[in-house]
Amino acid sequence: MPVEQQDEKRRDSLVRSKWALLISVIIFGICMALYFPFPNNPTLESTTTFMSFPIQNQDGYILLGIVGSVLFLIAMILLVVGLKKYHVRSIILVAIGYAGLPGMLTLMYQETLAGGIDSISYYNNGDCNFEYVREDLLNGECSLVLHNRSNQEVTFELEFLDSYMGEGVRMESLMNVAGPYIITMEGNSKKSIHLEKSLDVAEVPNHIEGGTSSDVHIKISHGGKTRKM
Repeated sequence: MPVEQQDEKRRDSLVRSKWALLISVIIFGICMALYFPFPNNPTLESTTTFMSFPIQNQDGYILLGIVGSVLFLIAMILLVVGLKKYHVRSIILVAIGYAGLPGMLTLMYQETLAGGIDSISYYNNGDCNFEYVREDLLNGECSLVLHNRSNQEVTFELEFLDSYMGEGVRMESLMNVAGPYIITMEGNSKKSIHLEKSLDVAEVPNHIEGGTSSDVHIKISHGGKTRKM
């Protein structure tokens, strides 16, 4: 039997419904497009997530995120329906691929076509620490690493965004009291950023008295364009 016929026979032995598999792939594409994590991260303000979908934030449930989650589960069901065997293995591989593909596509874009702040990568590796000095005065210290993937020098303004703590509590954004922070990065370079500031929080309502946070969220901006990461 020719090799081509053997391959076709092997594929037929795995596939129960080509239409189910095709629709599954289309739905996966729609799901990814709904909350693609570039140029901004859509899950920053969420308190509950499923895969890449923000399900709930401090204001309540997010309808589009719920719809995306349902579509994702439907796509998984169609994947199982479309295959005759290897169901568990296929689900695991697809879930891993779905989680990793957006990052790979973003990286490819940043390495080839992106310019300005679009070329900046950040992997939520930042941490901040706030120490009480006296009433209305804190010592704030934050560290993070950014990567400029373009060949050109990039300059931007860096701000810190609060993680969700409930009741509008101010923490990481307290660093902005001593800002703005103007950052310049050379082309194709990584930069470790360490900021240590005395923060007068007398005019800042609902602020913390001290604490530590990790996976810090940031906003970078330049020329009217902003990115939240």
